[in-house]
Amino acid sequence: MPSGPAAAVAPDAEACAVRFREDKPEDLNRARAAVAAWREQHPQGTAEQLVADLGSQFHPDYAVVLRAVLFTVDSHQARIAAGVSVTEAAR
Repeated sequence: MPSGPAAAVAPDAEACAVRFREDKPEDLNRARAAVAAWREQHPQGTAEQLVADLGSQFHPDYAVVLRAVLFTVDSHQARIAAGVSVTEAAR
């Protein structure tokens, strides 16, 4: 019987999970494009709204990736709005 964090996982959880190391670059590129287009149309939209609107186009476990891409898009736009260059942000 497993103990620790593995014990808290449902026995069939692995069967449905996306294995991100097997994720294809095309999937991530498609998510980036979809999230960027969604953000343009919904400038005040939340991550939950994003997942509700776009989630059906991706694997059900891809919601975490969509949220991460939204965070990246928003961070990039914030740097542009603040006039911070990529080199300055890296310091």
